[in-house]
Order: sequence, then C-alpha cells, then structure tokens
Amino acid sequence: MDKAAGSARVAALLLVAAALHAQPAAPPEVPATGADQAAAEPVRAAAPARLAARGLLIAVAAAGEQLVAVGDRGIIVLSDDRGASWTQAEYVPSQALLTGVCFLDAQHGVAVGHDEVILTTADAGLTWKRTHYAPQALRPLLDVWCGSGGKVIAVGAYSAYFVSGDGGASWRAEKFAPAAAPVAPGRAAAARPAASAAASADEEEASGGGYHLNRIVGAGAQRLYIAGEAGHLYASDDGGATWRTLVSPYEGSFFGVLPLGGEALLAFGLRGHLYRSEDAGASWRPIGTGTVAMLTGAAPFDAGAVAIVGLSGVVLVSRDGGHRFALEQQADRAGLSAVLPASDDKLAVVGEDGTRLIGLAPPAAPARSASR
Repeated sequence: MDKAAGSARVAALLLVAAALHAQPAAPPEVPATGADQAAAEPVRAAAPARLAARGLLIAVAAAGEQLVAVGDRGIIVLSDDRGASWTQAEYVPSQALLTGVCFLDAQHGVAVGHDEVILTTADAGLTWKRTHYAPQALRPLLDVWCGSGGKVIAVGAYSAYFVSGDGGASWRAEKFAPAAAPVAPGRAAAARPAASAAASADEEEASGGGYHLNRIVGAGAQRLYIAGEAGHLYASDDGGATWRTLVSPYEGSFFGVLPLGGEALLAFGLRGHLYRSEDAGASWRPIGTGTVAMLTGAAPFDAGAVAIVGLSGVVLVSRDGGHRFALEQQADRAGLSAVLPASDDKLAVVGEDGTRLIGLAPPAAPARSASR
C-alpha cells in the first residue's frame, strides 16, 4: 500500500474523533426528542456487505461467549468462535458510523453512534431496533456502558449524556455537571487563577458547553469512569447519579480508561500517553510506551496481563498487571481501535482493516541466577 492510501485509511479511523481536537460551534437546539425523531424518520438499514468484517470497525464487546463489533455505515458483525470467523448481523436500522457497544447479558445489548443514534438488540446482536435518533442535533454519541438492572448510559460530543433504566428501550437526556477537581497539595501555585478559570467556563458555556466524552467504563457495582477531551477524566461512585472531575496528569485528550481491580487504574490517549493511578485517579504516574501513536482501546487478558492498542498498528502488552508495557508493533501498521482477549495468547482486535486475531509473543522466561 502506498503512503497516500495508508494516510487515507488512518483518516477514516479518526472519523470517530473528528471533533475532539477543537471545539466547534455549538449544536443547534433540538425541539423534538430523540424518541420523536426515531419514530418520524424513515429507517435506512445497513446494507449487506460481503466483506463486512474487513471494513472500518470501531468497537467490540462480548455477548456471553460471542463477540459483537460495530463500525462504519451501520455495519455490525458477530463471532461465535472468539474472533476466528465473523458474520454480518441480519438487520441494523442505521447507516451511521457506530462507535460504541455493550451488553447487559448474553442476549441484550446497546450500540450507539453518529446521528445520535441508539440501537438495541434482544438476540445477541443478530437483529437491532432503533430507540433514539436525532441527526439534527449534530452531536455524535461515542460510547455506551451497560450496567445491572437495565441501567445504560450513553455519552458523546458536547458532553452528551443519556440514561436508560429499561435496557435502552427509552432514554432521557441529562446535563453532565461534574464537581470540580480538587487542587492537589503543593500544586496551588500551578493552578489556574480563579478569573482565568471563570473565563474558560464562560467560554465553554457560550460555545454550547461540555467537553466531548470519549469513553465510559465500569469498575465494580457502582464506580464508573469517563475519559474525555482536553485532559479531562471523571469518576462516579454512585452508578452515574453524580460525577466528579479527577486531577488530570495530561492536557491532551484521553480515549480510554481501564480499571485494573481495587483502586488501580490506567488512562491513555493522544501521542502514546499512558498513566497509572493506584488511588482511583487521585494521583498519577506516567508509563513509557515507546510510541507517539494515539492509544484507543485496552483490555485485560490472561492472569495479570493487559493489552492496549492504537493507531499505526500499536499493541502494548503488560505481563505484570499494568506496571510496565512492551511494544509489539504490528508490521502492517494498520490502525487498531478496540481489543478483547480471544485466548491466553491471542487478541481479537478491530480497526481500520476490520477484525483480526493477533498472536502475542510468549512471556519472557525468568532470568536464572548464576551458579557458583
């Protein structure tokens, strides 16, 4: 592939983050609710595609033992053999770029995407129903989290924040208003002056308000985290009822958060930046990655192992619970957007070339002590 073609494919993957590096004008006020719009607008279903599993795919989730991946033009593909083979969903009532997917159980799931579309399935992803749709809002949804008891939260551009209590059948928009981050001890001198902070808040409100919310993940029964643009990280300890802003180690955009158990947490994003917290985001330390590529997705696998993927074929692997990472660069340098474990030594990934399995290098053998 020539350089121009490769650049075009990377640009396609970046569609999901097209608005994340500059705050555009505010989206217009939308008089109709998403439910009204969903009922009024004609449905344009995703077209059957012979190579559906080879096109741009953005997110992947587990539905029991099955994997479900979503992406461009409403394409959804399913695998019942941990990523070895894929088939296209029978019916998806959308041709929008789908950017997030999650499952409440092995059968019931939710997918979100551009045109502020939200889809639900009750048959493990085989067929889908459109339950929210507001293309006139010009506010793409970027990710979705599925909890227990039918609780689902969808997030997106301009701090879009939608909540469902019935598994995605109905939705209500809520204002995302997190509490301000505390000033860390010893850093008061580095904090922005109050007048500057107030001016920035006024500018944000005037532009429509809210940073783009890129990823939402759960950590236990009630704790949630959100990764956002411009170095913003948020946490909730009550299942999303209230949110607080975390002290951030970086001013660039974050595209993912990975809870590791207990209070340990990873956050990652632009230019290969990766940080670890041992105290649920109260403080952070940087981790070297050996890359400046955007990091886009992460998942635990095996016992104490973690994988992080990104653009330019980046695969970072940790065998010590996320303390140190080794770069396993993929030769084709195709952009990767999301990852799940396929086995102890294989990852199921999706990205600009669709689905693929990546075999991992075996763990390094422990060094032997020199004999006397």
